[in-house]
Amino acid sequence: MAATFSRCVIFVVMCFVAKDLLAQASPVGLWKTFDDESGKAKSLIRIVEIQGRLTGSIEKLLDPTDSVEAKCDLCTDERRNQTILGLVILRNFGSGGGKPNRWEGGDILDPENGKIYRAHLTLSEDRRQLDVRGYIGFSIIGRTQHWRRVD
Repeated sequence: MAATFSRCVIFVVMCFVAKDLLAQASPVGLWKTFDDESGKAKSLIRIVEIQGRLTGSIEKLLDPTDSVEAKCDLCTDERRNQTILGLVILRNFGSGGGKPNRWEGGDILDPENGKIYRAHLTLSEDRRQLDVRGYIGFSIIGRTQHWRRVD
């Protein structure tokens, strides 16, 4: 009986550990972005899951020269003239169709030029880096940013 109880306790503990590991295999959380040219930290992006889809918005601007009152003047959709701070820049990402640690089907907005690109997200094995690939048409024609997890 004691052996059965011990096995039950171990099983319950393993379930909690597995649940935590699976929860971490997601880009949900806070990410630091970097300027493509200077390499300096640019912003913090909060990624959340809403109804099974990932969405990300600008939570904080890290460059002291960026105005918190700046608006997305060049945006061409419903985000036109919205404040950059709080702006949703990632939308509609779903699981990667059997590809582990990948989310696709969404788009990313570049608030500096107002352009919207198709994109996919790939989480590194250690879950500390998120590769954000934005592109037009085919993924091969685009660029990848490497974001670092903050929390």
